[in-house]
Amino acid sequence: MSNQDKERSGTVPGAEDRRPIIEMQGIRKSYYVGQPGELEILHGIDLTVYAGEFVAIVGESGSGKSTLMNMIGALDRPTAGSYFLDGINVETARDQELSAIRNKKIGFVFQTFNLIGRQSALKNVELPMLYAKIPVHARTARARELLGMVGMEDRMKHQPSELSGGQKQRVAIARAMANDPALILADEPTGALDSATSRTVMDIFHQLHEKEGKTIVLITHNPALADECERVLTLLDGCIIEDRKGRGVHVG
Repeated sequence: MSNQDKERSGTVPGAEDRRPIIEMQGIRKSYYVGQPGELEILHGIDLTVYAGEFVAIVGESGSGKSTLMNMIGALDRPTAGSYFLDGINVETARDQELSAIRNKKIGFVFQTFNLIGRQSALKNVELPMLYAKIPVHARTARARELLGMVGMEDRMKHQPSELSGGQKQRVAIARAMANDPALILADEPTGALDSATSRTVMDIFHQLHEKEGKTIVLITHNPALADECERVLTLLDGCIIEDRKGRGVHVG
């Protein structure tokens, strides 16, 4: 067991007995490869996240958070290194396979919500299940259940333009849960919200973690929110410089 693994198992008791959801070894990401202006953003990231963990990744602007998020979310490919997501080798997957991996294995929650305009909240939540070819009655029932879980049962027929920022984010969280993903990846999910609404959204993430057992990776610039998670990873200049224990408590 590596030093990082020893530290991690100390941070989250029993983590070594869980199955790994994210397994990254030596992840590097460069742009303009082979050109005079070649720029390496990630410098050999080693990262393991186990099933059921709630992990925050923090860092200043330019630290590489967004690039790492794209790697974790299989939205971009690393220049070097290996990445297994819930046992699947992302590095060798073809583009079409990557799309299927994202749809089935990852639930995304973005700062900008990324909801489809002129579609109801219900239809937005159904969309990932439509791509997964789930029958219409089953996906509608699942979408209704998820919207109820995030307190949006009375807004199912509303379009994004008729919802507040916090309501949009709750719909986005419900959508992220649609295909029961192995991982929820939340990129600055409270960045566009006021403090009270941010609290509501974080409470939902805690509920998904505590009651549904979801594995969550939260990208945030907010140290107070990060400290609520079980583990807090600090990124600086494309390297993980700290992997420490957070409070891991629901303060809502």
